Amino acid sequence: MNVIKLIAIDLDGTLLSLENNITNENLQALQKAQNEGHIIMICSGRAPEDIEQILKKYDISCPIAGSNGTLVQAEGKLLANVSMNMENVAQIADKLDGERIPYRVYTSKGIFVPCDWSERVALTLEGKRIEGMSDDLYKRITEQPQKSDLLNYMDDYQELMDMKGLTVQKFFVPIFDGEKKTEFITYLNGISGIVTTSSGPWNLEIMDQNGNKGNALKMVAEYFGIPLADTVAMGDNFNDVPMLEAAGLSIAMRNADPTVKELCDAVTLSNAENGVAYAFEHFILNR
Repeated sequence: MNVIKLIAIDLDGTLLSLENNITNENLQALQKAQNEGHIIMICSGRAPEDIEQILKKYDISCPIAGSNGTLVQAEGKLLANVSMNMENVAQIADKLDGERIPYRVYTSKGIFVPCDWSERVALTLEGKRIEGMSDDLYKRITEQPQKSDLLNYMDDYQELMDMKGLTVQKFFVPIFDGEKKTEFITYLNGISGIVTTSSGPWNLEIMDQNGNKGNALKMVAEYFGIPLADTVAMGDNFNDVPMLEAAGLSIAMRNADPTVKELCDAVTLSNAENGVAYAFEHFILNR
């Protein structure tokens, strides 16, 4: 009898190619797994609305865990909404504003960024190019974010505090200086009830201590009645670690951080080489 598996997959650096697309090879692997009865789950640091736009483009329907697992949805149901304490939100935002550090706040009413984003980034970079950062990533980080249905500007974080019914799922903070990053982490360690992680060497992500991809995986597994032993997780960076540790089978991308690779059961090809499709063929469906 075929054992039904729950397969949790990260987006950036994992399922998405270097061009931020889902390749035909990866898409066919997902479709084959779903056709065989397995459940695909997308676990990303992106906002749920952003994830849904990507999946809609490829006609993929599956459970999602957005904002690093703080918002979990399956079959049209909201399974979890792990929000930060608003006093913590105010304390963190006040610190970031005081030091003019750029940041994004992921909320129940969209993503909010300071109006002076580009000026803050320029101040942080001090005119330097970051070694190892691609031109595309540099452009995406330094340019002023475009206002949209999902993204809004704010003059002051107090605007968020005054919005009725708004909840905050996470902060995304680009920090390019290692010493400043360490100092800010030390400051955050003094705030109870939060946890910090990163999805790359140049950022920090801050959530409630109960909001992570591991808890999201456990929640969806319980919802579908799938034992954790029959779950799989694929990822490339530190924000993926909780789900990689929780899953019955953990698979790192070849492009993953070396520390992430060490804790995984297997390593597949990179996201530039259809690593997700390779993992399905060699480690999951034919295991």
